[in-house]
Amino acid sequence: MAMPREDSANMSRRIFAAQATVGLAALAPLLTTSDEAKAAEKPMLGSSLQGPGHVVCVGAHPDDPEEGCGGTLARYAELGHRVTNIYLTRGEAGIAGKSHEEAAAIRTAEAEAACKILGAKAVFAGQIDAATELNSARARSFQELLSVEAPDIVLTHWPIDVHPDHQVAAMLTIRAYLACKRRFQLYFYEVCTGVETIGFYPSLYVDITATREKKRQALFLHTGEKLERFYEKYDRFTEEFRGRESGVFVAEAFVAAARNLRSADSSTLPGL
Repeated sequence: MAMPREDSANMSRRIFAAQATVGLAALAPLLTTSDEAKAAEKPMLGSSLQGPGHVVCVGAHPDDPEEGCGGTLARYAELGHRVTNIYLTRGEAGIAGKSHEEAAAIRTAEAEAACKILGAKAVFAGQIDAATELNSARARSFQELLSVEAPDIVLTHWPIDVHPDHQVAAMLTIRAYLACKRRFQLYFYEVCTGVETIGFYPSLYVDITATREKKRQALFLHTGEKLERFYEKYDRFTEEFRGRESGVFVAEAFVAAARNLRSADSSTLPGL
């Protein structure tokens, strides 16, 4: 999330209302249905995840996983699942007036501290902020990294995004998904829909009412990006709108990769 965001006066209701196409039948508790979620919680990302699993979130920069799905990651960790955030870059270009080395050191420390709050582990993929690459060598390297992590579930950027680094993170994850022999379940998250993420039509929701504060604490550790201001202007509204769509107070929304829909239980994110 290193790219500046422009004000958009008409963003709020029209943008989100245009994207509210999800049927309530597609919402499973964590991923939540309004009535059933109040009665009892069932597996979130999908009942196909048996026992503790490994959830990996891929973000282009320090702060992207926290902003896009920090509440969901915290829920997974609280339920005993292993959670890893893979940051494609260390945010080298993200602090005005700082060299790449200085900014990387600051933002790496912020990411590691944020992961502690969420109950996650931080891993860095070695690319450079604002100069990320999508080529065969990078695809092989990223596939190897994901293979070592051996995830059951991977969450990553929606590929139609205005930020080139977000696009690269998404496409590297998709290429790894298609190439991995041990196929993980793949889901896409949004970051500031209508300003950065474009054309995002959720198929899954996660109720983050109980973990919203952890998400905020983790996100606000990224001081270089002044995320408290962005959160209040964009992300808070998104969480509340997704909550209204799914019948809870606040929620995070996801799109399932097409192959996931072949499974018997395609309405949920597995394991919550």
